[in-house]
Amino acid sequence: MASYKEDYEAFHWDIPEYYNFGTDVVDRLAEEDRPALRFMAQDGAVRAYSFRDMAEASDAIGHVLRRDGVGRGDGVLIVLPKIPAWHQTMVATLKIGALAIPCSEMLRPRDLLYRTKHSRAKAIVTTPELAPVVEALGEDAPPLRYVAYGERQGFRPLDLEMREVPSGSPAVRTRSDDPALCYYTSGTTGEPKAVLHLHRYPIGHRVTARYWIGLTPQDLFWSTSATGWAKAAWSVLFGPWELGVPTFMYEGRFEPRRHLEILTSQGITALCAPPTEFRLLVKEDLSRYDLSHVRTAVAAGEPLNPEVIRLWRDATGVTIRDGYGQTETVCLVANHPELEVRPGSMGLPTPGHDVRVLTDGGDEAEPGEVGDVAVRDDAPSIFAGYWRAEEATRATRRGRYYVTGDRAYRDDDGYFWFVGRADDIIISSGYRIGPFEVESALIEHPAVLEAAVVSSPDPDRGEIVKAFVTLRQGYQGTDELARELQEHCKRVTAPYKYPRKIDFVESLPKTSSGKIRRVELRQQEWAAKDA
Repeated sequence: MASYKEDYEAFHWDIPEYYNFGTDVVDRLAEEDRPALRFMAQDGAVRAYSFRDMAEASDAIGHVLRRDGVGRGDGVLIVLPKIPAWHQTMVATLKIGALAIPCSEMLRPRDLLYRTKHSRAKAIVTTPELAPVVEALGEDAPPLRYVAYGERQGFRPLDLEMREVPSGSPAVRTRSDDPALCYYTSGTTGEPKAVLHLHRYPIGHRVTARYWIGLTPQDLFWSTSATGWAKAAWSVLFGPWELGVPTFMYEGRFEPRRHLEILTSQGITALCAPPTEFRLLVKEDLSRYDLSHVRTAVAAGEPLNPEVIRLWRDATGVTIRDGYGQTETVCLVANHPELEVRPGSMGLPTPGHDVRVLTDGGDEAEPGEVGDVAVRDDAPSIFAGYWRAEEATRATRRGRYYVTGDRAYRDDDGYFWFVGRADDIIISSGYRIGPFEVESALIEHPAVLEAAVVSSPDPDRGEIVKAFVTLRQGYQGTDELARELQEHCKRVTAPYKYPRKIDFVESLPKTSSGKIRRVELRQQEWAAKDA
C-alpha cells in the first residue's frame, strides 16, 4: 500500500458489465493450480484444496443443480457448517446464476421456514446431521433437498450425484448487477430482513482484504467466523480469494487453547476473529505459544476494548485493528495497516467509500457531534436493497446516502468513534440479534404474558440478551422458570439468541399508545454498568 491518503484519493471502482465470482476468480485461479483452502477437521486431520479442486467440485455441484431444474434467480438455501462443501456450493450457485442464501447451522425450523417461504427457495443443501431441521419443515421444505458428505432418506446424496454429471463448466454469463446472494439479518420490529447483493459484491471485498486486513498472496488467512453469516462469505471466501490468498478453516467450535495451538501449528499469518474471541484469547498465557508468524490481526462485529488490544500487542507484537461494516456493505471504516491505531476508534473510511456522520437534517456533523453513520449509495459494494421490502429500503436512505443505523462521531482528524445502535439491535459476540425474534419466542411459552428484550453489558461478549418478562396469572418468577424459558427459546429459535438474563417484573414501561419502551429498559441496564 502507498500512504492511506494516496490510496484513498487515487482509488476508483472498475466494475465490468459482466462478472461472476465463480468464473472470473475461482476458474481463473484454477488455471494456475494455486492453493485455495487448508481445512482441519475436528479430529485434527488436515486436507489441502487447490483452486482447481474448488473449480471442479463447484462445476459438478452446478451441474447437479441445473440438471434438477435450478436456474437463474432460483433460491438455494445453503445450510452447511464449516466444511469445504460450503465453499463449493456457494461458488456453484453463483456460477449457474442462482441466488445463494447462506443460512447458519444454528437455525431452528421456524427460522428456516421463514427464509424458505420468503425466498421461495427451490433447493436446500445441508448435511445428514442438520437434515432433521429441514425434515421438520414437512411439505414446506424446498422441493429439492441434498445432503453433503453422507446419505439421508428423503435427500439426494450430493457427493454421489456429483459423480454422475458431465465435466466442464455449467456456468452462465451473469451481469455484475444481476442478483447473486441474499443474507437474512435481524430486524427490530418484525421478521428478518433479506439483504440482497449483486454479482459485483465480491469485487467490493477486494477493499476489505487489501486495505483493511492487508492480505498478500503469501499469507495463510484464518477467519474464525461460522458459515451462514455475511462475515463468513467475505472473510472465508470473497475477500481473500479475490486477491488469490489461500484461507484456513477449522471445523470445530471456538476453544481458546485449541485455537492458539492451531495458530502455532498451522503457521497462520493473518487472523480475523470477533472481539469476544480475542477477549478470551488474551486471558490465556500467550507466552506458551509461538505466534511469531502472525503478522496481522483484525477484529470485526463490535468495538474492541483498548485493553484487549494492548494485551495482545504486548504478547505478540501485533496490534489488533478494528474494522466496521455491515451485512448490507463491505468494510466501510477501518484502522488501516500503515496507520497508527487509535485504540477504541473505528478508524478511517476505506477507499471507494464516502462515509460521513450525518445530522437528522442530512447535513454533515461537526467534529465531536454524534450523528448517523452513512455512506454514499453509489458504491458497488452497497447492497441493492431489502428484497421484497421497498418501504424498508427507502427508510434507509437520506438523499444519496445509505444510513447504517449506527451512531458515531468523528474527531478533528476524521477518525470515527462508535457510540451505539440507533435502533434496538443487540450485538452479542458478533451476532446481530433482533429483540422482536426473542420476544416472539418467549411469548409462545404459556407462562409469559409480555416480554421486552434489550442489550445488557457483558465483559466478554460486549453485550448479552436480557429479557424483562411479565407472567400470566398462576405463575411465579423463579430461577427454575427462568431456566425453562431459556431452554424454550433455544428450542424454537437459534440458540445464540436466547436471553442469558431474565428479570420477572410486574409491568413494562410503555408509551401512551401502548408500545413497550425498550429504550428505557436499555438505558437502565447500561446506567447500572456506569454507576
